[in-house]
Amino acid sequence: MGATSVEPEIYFRIVHLAQVAPGSAPMAAYREQTVEIALGPKGAFENGNIGALTRRVPGDRTVSSVLQVRGNPKPPREPKTPRVVELLRKAVEWQALLESGAAANQAAIACHEGITRARVTQVMGMLRLAPEIQEQIQSLPDGVGRASLTERMLRPFGTIADQRDQIRKFQRFLT
Repeated sequence: MGATSVEPEIYFRIVHLAQVAPGSAPMAAYREQTVEIALGPKGAFENGNIGALTRRVPGDRTVSSVLQVRGNPKPPREPKTPRVVELLRKAVEWQALLESGAAANQAAIACHEGITRARVTQVMGMLRLAPEIQEQIQSLPDGVGRASLTERMLRPFGTIADQRDQIRKFQRFLT
């Protein structure tokens, strides 16, 4: 017997009570607005299984559905350096530590950074990318939203031995 799928149902209803006709005297000092919103499976609302929010406002005021921000609004997010750029810089820094003897091996770097040796290996794998690709990564502009390029996306390119082939495949990947 196969699984049955449940189709979602959206129920939305706005009920205005005691409406004021234009140019006439108000029928009440307050008008009441009831908003009923619910989500659920088909048939869930047949028996009046609906949550309701009632809002009372003076008769001379307009009820708006526009959200009003109270207090201090959040400032816009500042652009920050893409994570992939930070990781490439970290890989270059770690390589310099290894070459200078300041770090004995990748395990020492992992211990100092508080990450696993495997993660150090993954990040340092970015150094196998062709210099042209590394330059493109380092020239990525700062952004606010999600990154379009990640270290994980770049891993397969580091396994390609021929740098020209690596660059060709990377350029195809970007388009």
